[in-house]
Amino acid sequence: MKLGEILNLLEADLIVGEDKLDMEIDRAFAADLMSDVFAFAKKGSLLLTGLTDQIVVRTADDMGLSAVVFVRGKRPVDAAVELASEKGIPLISTRYIMFETSGRLFARGVKGAITKVEQG
Repeated sequence: MKLGEILNLLEADLIVGEDKLDMEIDRAFAADLMSDVFAFAKKGSLLLTGLTDQIVVRTADDMGLSAVVFVRGKRPVDAAVELASEKGIPLISTRYIMFETSGRLFARGVKGAITKVEQG
C-alpha cells in the first residue's frame, strides 16, 4: 500500500514528507514505548504512536522505519518535525485511536512487523 493511500485511509494530515507519498508500506508496528520499537519493530515498518517528541523521530531513523503516524489527533512538537524533515521521514497525524488505526491498516493488507512474541 502506498503512503498516499494510507493518508487517505486514515483521513490523516501529512505533516512532512510530500515527496514520499509513493513509498510502499507493507507492515506496521504500534507502540508508545520506544524500547518496544527497538526490541520488535522491523526495518521499513510504519510506526504508529501517541508520543510526539524528537525521540520518536530519532528511533524511526535509527531503526530504518519508513514513516510515523501519530494517533489520537496528536501532533509532533516543532523540533520533531524539523528533525523528520532533515532525515526524510514522513510524519502523519490521524484522529483515530491506535486500535482503529491498526485495524484499518490490517484490513487493507498491511501486516504487523511481528505477529507474536516468543516466550523463552
